[in-house]
Amino acid sequence: MLPSTGSYIEMTSYGEKLPEVRVVHASGTVITLSMALAHVPPAQSTVELRWAVPPRGRMSQEGYVIGVDGNRINVRFTGKPAVLQSRSYVRGGGGEQVIMIREGREPAVGVVHDMSERAVRAHFTDIELETDEEMTLRVMLGDEEVAFPATSLKVSSMRQQVPVEGPLSVEMVAVFADQDEGQATIVRRYIMRHQMMARNRGS
Repeated sequence: MLPSTGSYIEMTSYGEKLPEVRVVHASGTVITLSMALAHVPPAQSTVELRWAVPPRGRMSQEGYVIGVDGNRINVRFTGKPAVLQSRSYVRGGGGEQVIMIREGREPAVGVVHDMSERAVRAHFTDIELETDEEMTLRVMLGDEEVAFPATSLKVSSMRQQVPVEGPLSVEMVAVFADQDEGQATIVRRYIMRHQMMARNRGS
Protein backbone atom coordinates (compact mmCIF):
# COMPACT_ATOMS: atom_id res chain seq x y z
CA MET A 1 0.00 0.00 0.00
CA LEU A 2 1.44 3.36 -1.06
CA PRO A 3 1.22 6.43 1.21
CA SER A 4 -1.65 8.77 0.37
CA THR A 5 -1.23 12.15 -1.31
CA GLY A 6 -0.78 14.92 1.25
CA SER A 7 0.36 12.56 4.01
CA TYR A 8 3.69 12.89 5.82
CA ILE A 9 6.24 10.10 5.83
CA GLU A 10 9.75 9.53 7.15
CA MET A 11 12.80 9.54 4.87
CA THR A 12 16.38 8.53 5.61
CA SER A 13 19.09 9.94 3.33
CA TYR A 14 22.84 9.62 3.96
CA GLY A 15 22.07 8.52 7.52
CA GLU A 16 19.92 11.59 8.28
CA LYS A 17 16.33 10.85 9.28
CA LEU A 18 13.69 13.38 8.17
CA PRO A 19 10.40 12.72 10.00
CA GLU A 20 8.12 15.09 8.05
CA VAL A 21 8.37 14.63 4.27
CA ARG A 22 5.16 15.39 2.36
CA VAL A 23 3.82 13.06 -0.30
CA VAL A 24 2.88 14.99 -3.45
CA HIS A 25 1.94 11.95 -5.54
CA ALA A 26 2.50 8.19 -5.50
CA SER A 27 1.75 5.73 -8.26
CA GLY A 28 3.22 2.39 -9.23
CA THR A 29 6.94 2.37 -8.43
CA VAL A 30 7.47 6.17 -8.32
CA ILE A 31 6.66 8.61 -5.52
CA THR A 32 7.02 12.41 -5.57
CA LEU A 33 8.02 14.05 -2.29
CA SER A 34 8.30 17.63 -1.04
CA MET A 35 10.64 18.90 1.66
CA ALA A 36 12.77 21.85 2.73
CA LEU A 37 15.43 22.70 0.14
CA ALA A 38 18.20 22.12 2.68
CA HIS A 39 17.19 18.46 2.95
CA VAL A 40 16.78 17.62 -0.75
CA PRO A 41 19.04 14.64 -1.61
CA PRO A 42 20.96 14.60 -4.91
CA ALA A 43 19.84 12.67 -7.96
CA GLN A 44 20.78 8.97 -8.05
CA SER A 45 21.25 8.85 -4.27
CA THR A 46 19.62 6.07 -2.23
CA VAL A 47 16.87 6.78 0.29
CA GLU A 48 14.69 4.74 2.63
CA LEU A 49 11.05 5.66 3.18
CA ARG A 50 8.78 4.65 6.07
CA TRP A 51 5.07 5.29 6.53
CA ALA A 52 2.10 4.14 8.57
CA VAL A 53 -0.16 1.48 7.06
CA PRO A 54 -3.21 0.88 9.24
CA PRO A 55 -3.89 -1.53 10.75
CA ARG A 56 -0.59 -3.38 10.17
CA GLY A 57 1.82 -0.80 11.54
CA ARG A 58 4.54 0.69 9.32
CA MET A 59 6.02 -0.03 5.92
CA SER A 60 9.63 0.46 4.87
CA GLN A 61 10.69 0.78 1.23
CA GLU A 62 14.06 1.59 -0.31
CA GLY A 63 14.49 3.57 -3.50
CA TYR A 64 16.70 5.99 -5.39
CA VAL A 65 16.21 9.58 -6.50
CA ILE A 66 15.50 9.75 -10.24
CA GLY A 67 14.76 13.47 -10.45
CA VAL A 68 15.07 16.73 -8.51
CA ASP A 69 12.95 19.83 -9.16
CA GLY A 70 13.45 22.55 -6.57
CA ASN A 71 12.15 21.25 -3.26
CA ARG A 72 10.58 18.17 -4.87
CA ILE A 73 12.13 14.83 -5.69
CA ASN A 74 10.98 11.76 -7.59
CA VAL A 75 11.95 8.43 -6.04
CA ARG A 76 11.76 5.06 -7.77
CA PHE A 77 11.19 2.13 -5.40
CA THR A 78 13.57 -0.82 -5.44
CA GLY A 79 12.99 -4.28 -4.01
CA LYS A 80 9.94 -5.20 -1.98
CA PRO A 81 8.38 -3.23 0.92
CA ALA A 82 8.91 -4.57 4.43
CA VAL A 83 6.46 -4.50 7.32
CA LEU A 84 8.09 -3.08 10.45
CA GLN A 85 7.21 -4.47 13.86
CA SER A 86 8.41 -2.84 17.08
CA ARG A 87 6.78 -4.23 20.19
CA SER A 88 8.28 -1.50 22.37
CA TYR A 89 6.41 1.31 20.67
CA VAL A 90 4.54 0.38 17.51
CA ARG A 91 2.02 -2.40 17.12
CA GLY A 92 -0.54 -1.10 14.64
CA GLY A 93 -3.39 1.28 14.14
CA GLY A 94 -3.22 4.55 12.26
CA GLY A 95 -5.69 7.30 11.39
CA GLU A 96 -7.46 7.43 14.76
CA GLN A 97 -8.18 10.78 16.41
CA VAL A 98 -6.07 11.64 19.45
CA ILE A 99 -6.62 14.56 21.82
CA MET A 100 -3.69 15.94 23.81
CA ILE A 101 -4.60 17.56 27.13
CA ARG A 102 -1.96 19.60 28.99
CA GLU A 103 -2.37 21.77 32.06
CA GLY A 104 -2.81 25.42 31.20
CA ARG A 105 -3.15 24.83 27.45
CA GLU A 106 -5.96 24.33 25.00
CA PRO A 107 -6.59 20.70 24.01
CA ALA A 108 -4.89 19.77 20.72
CA VAL A 109 -6.40 17.36 18.22
CA GLY A 110 -4.08 15.12 16.22
CA VAL A 111 -3.96 11.90 14.23
CA VAL A 112 -2.41 8.59 15.33
CA HIS A 113 0.29 7.17 13.07
CA ASP A 114 0.63 3.94 15.05
CA MET A 115 0.35 2.77 18.64
CA SER A 116 0.63 -0.06 21.13
CA GLU A 117 -0.57 -0.59 24.68
CA ARG A 118 2.64 1.15 25.81
CA ALA A 119 3.06 4.13 23.50
CA VAL A 120 1.70 6.14 20.58
CA ARG A 121 3.18 8.00 17.62
CA ALA A 122 0.99 10.86 16.46
CA HIS A 123 0.96 13.99 14.29
CA PHE A 124 -0.24 17.44 15.35
CA THR A 125 -0.32 20.83 13.64
CA ASP A 126 0.65 24.23 15.01
CA ILE A 127 1.37 23.28 18.62
CA GLU A 128 4.37 23.97 20.85
CA LEU A 129 5.73 20.76 22.32
CA GLU A 130 9.00 19.68 23.93
CA THR A 131 10.35 16.32 25.02
CA ASP A 132 9.53 15.15 28.57
CA GLU A 133 6.25 17.07 28.69
CA GLU A 134 3.48 15.44 30.70
CA MET A 135 0.00 15.15 29.25
CA THR A 136 -3.14 13.06 29.01
CA LEU A 137 -3.89 11.42 25.66
CA ARG A 138 -7.41 10.41 24.71
CA VAL A 139 -7.69 8.11 21.69
CA MET A 140 -10.84 6.98 19.90
CA LEU A 141 -10.61 3.28 19.05
CA GLY A 142 -13.73 2.54 17.08
CA ASP A 143 -16.66 2.91 19.49
CA GLU A 144 -14.40 2.99 22.57
CA GLU A 145 -12.20 5.72 24.02
CA VAL A 146 -9.04 5.18 26.04
CA ALA A 147 -7.16 7.80 28.06
CA PHE A 148 -3.59 7.51 29.35
CA PRO A 149 -1.27 9.80 31.31
CA ALA A 150 1.74 10.10 29.02
CA THR A 151 5.14 11.75 28.58
CA SER A 152 6.55 12.93 25.25
CA LEU A 153 9.63 10.83 24.49
CA LYS A 154 10.56 12.23 21.07
CA VAL A 155 9.37 15.38 19.29
CA SER A 156 10.19 16.57 15.77
CA SER A 157 8.86 19.86 14.39
CA MET A 158 9.12 21.31 10.90
CA ARG A 159 7.43 24.32 9.33
CA GLN A 160 6.59 24.25 5.64
CA GLN A 161 8.73 26.88 3.91
CA VAL A 162 8.35 26.19 0.19
CA PRO A 163 6.66 27.56 -1.84
CA VAL A 164 5.20 29.67 1.00
CA GLU A 165 5.43 29.48 4.74
CA GLY A 166 2.83 27.08 6.07
CA PRO A 167 1.73 25.36 9.29
CA LEU A 168 4.07 23.83 11.85
CA SER A 169 4.01 20.05 11.56
CA VAL A 170 4.76 18.22 14.83
CA GLU A 171 5.52 14.51 15.09
CA MET A 172 5.50 13.01 18.58
CA VAL A 173 6.26 9.68 20.23
CA ALA A 174 4.78 9.49 23.74
CA VAL A 175 5.00 6.68 26.27
CA PHE A 176 2.14 5.97 28.62
CA ALA A 177 3.03 6.69 32.24
CA ASP A 178 0.69 4.21 33.94
CA GLN A 179 -0.31 0.77 32.79
CA ASP A 180 -4.07 0.60 33.15
CA GLU A 181 -4.50 -3.06 32.24
CA GLY A 182 -8.15 -2.59 31.34
CA GLN A 183 -7.40 0.13 28.79
CA ALA A 184 -4.28 -1.69 27.55
CA THR A 185 -6.52 -4.68 26.83
CA ILE A 186 -8.84 -2.45 24.77
CA VAL A 187 -5.85 -1.28 22.70
CA ARG A 188 -4.55 -4.82 22.13
CA ARG A 189 -8.00 -6.09 21.19
CA TYR A 190 -8.54 -3.20 18.77
CA ILE A 191 -5.20 -3.72 17.01
CA MET A 192 -5.56 -7.50 16.84
CA ARG A 193 -9.07 -7.18 15.41
CA HIS A 194 -7.89 -4.86 12.64
CA GLN A 195 -4.86 -7.03 11.87
CA MET A 196 -7.15 -10.04 11.52
CA MET A 197 -9.45 -8.07 9.20
CA ALA A 198 -6.44 -7.10 7.06
CA ARG A 199 -5.29 -10.73 6.83
CA ASN A 200 -8.78 -11.84 5.85
CA ARG A 201 -8.92 -9.21 3.10
CA GLY A 202 -5.56 -10.37 1.80
CA SER A 203 -6.43 -14.08 1.75
